[in-house]
Amino acid sequence: MSDTGPTEPVDADPVDPAPATEPAATEPLGFGGGADVAADVGETPPTAGPAPPPSPPVTVRARLDEPLHRWLWLVKWILVIPHIVVLVVLWIAFLVLTFIAGVAIVFTGRYPRGIFDFNLGVMRWSWRVQLYAFTLTTDRYPPFTLDAVPDYPAELDIAYPESLSRGLVWVKWWLLAIPHYVLVGIFLGGPRLGLGGLVGFLALVAGVHLAIGRRYPTSIFDFVMGMHRWAWR
Repeated sequence: MSDTGPTEPVDADPVDPAPATEPAATEPLGFGGGADVAADVGETPPTAGPAPPPSPPVTVRARLDEPLHRWLWLVKWILVIPHIVVLVVLWIAFLVLTFIAGVAIVFTGRYPRGIFDFNLGVMRWSWRVQLYAFTLTTDRYPPFTLDAVPDYPAELDIAYPESLSRGLVWVKWWLLAIPHYVLVGIFLGGPRLGLGGLVGFLALVAGVHLAIGRRYPTSIFDFVMGMHRWAWR
């Protein structure tokens, strides 16, 4: 062995020992592991937002279809005479079928779908004629059809009821609706097409304004539309 001199200590930064770590927990394989992981990392599972409001069972829409002819409104009621002839027959069938539907509801609690579709078609047709000839807010001649016409400025839709009260059939069409009938009589003057009443008077005022000022007053349109919505409901 050879003699060696004393060795000088070497300065070195002290190194902290690595902290002891706990072994990572392992997830058991199986169903439901995703929810546990989300809870471990602090994530909040998404919650459902407020439910959207239910859509109304009756939808009545119309638009003021400008520009309008200044004088055409004077003869529109003549131009729709063929429609009125057909609608008289359709409304007679409407009343008969509605009675049959009422009997069916008493026994089954359901409105026969075929009768419902026909009656809705009659109302859609009537609403288009009403808007053209007696509300005067469009110059587009209404089509002869029971079907919906999406591009026409008058639209009426009713959600099909999956079930109806059997007992209410006896009273809701006359007793419970009497206050509404009184107001609708004031609005429309009686006939479903709105030949008189407040709606007819305001349509006449709007027609005169259209002939003189060349525009249909939007305030009259909004007010008349409110009465039409009430009447159709």
